[in-house]
Amino acid sequence: MSEESDRAELSTLRAQLDDLVERVTGVASRYEDGTDSAVADDLFATERSLLAARRTLERASTRLAE
Repeated sequence: MSEESDRAELSTLRAQLDDLVERVTGVASRYEDGTDSAVADDLFATERSLLAARRTLERASTRLAE
């Protein structure tokens, strides 16, 4: 594969992560104020991990472009 196609693949993965972050955050928000706030805590931790993964993909994509 070429670097260009790899960057395109990374872009697709970043978009998928954005979608996952939105979906996880939506579910977490529903449990934030209830008796199941531990569920929200776990889901917000998942959100942070997904955002970290997105930043890592961005960094890799930037390095490929250099």
